[in-house]
Amino acid sequence: MRAPSALLAAAIAAACTLPASATVRITSDPGGQIGPYLDKLNSLRSSGQNVIIDGPCLSACTMVLGVIPRDHICVTSRARLGFHAAWHPDDAGRETTDQDGTGLLMSVYPQPVRNWINRHGGLSSQLMYLSGGELASMYPRCNGSTESAVNWRLERQHGPGQQAQGASAARAARTRGHVFVGAR
Repeated sequence: MRAPSALLAAAIAAACTLPASATVRITSDPGGQIGPYLDKLNSLRSSGQNVIIDGPCLSACTMVLGVIPRDHICVTSRARLGFHAAWHPDDAGRETTDQDGTGLLMSVYPQPVRNWINRHGGLSSQLMYLSGGELASMYPRCNGSTESAVNWRLERQHGPGQQAQGASAARAARTRGHVFVGAR
């Protein structure tokens, strides 16, 4: 790894570090590139922290359901998960569905979520939302106060015109460049 790449990777890792005792709360996350989200979620899983989904968790954020153990996740009545197919920019910069990235997403989701997605027509360019009773049937409701939780959101490190970094970003890059599941 070249020195600038190593420094960038170290900076990203430092930015993603949370105190070991924190419970993490997702209140509004629009998603982004698959690679950086997988890196951050894997780090969060390794920390053993609990996750409260307390608002919109869209696109790449939804991978939290497959990366974080179910017994470390709870949802509030405000939780709303938005799913859609992965995409990448084509040569003209237009968004085009990325089948490999979409397959990766589906492989990350636990079986009950995959079943729900399939019952609702599968992942497409249109957002589909999982919330309320359907979500509560898959994940426990949060008990008690969520006041002490640390708000979490992946800071966007790069956009479509910049080079992706990190191990998971490299995996995503193999599926024809940048692969996004952020706002379309």
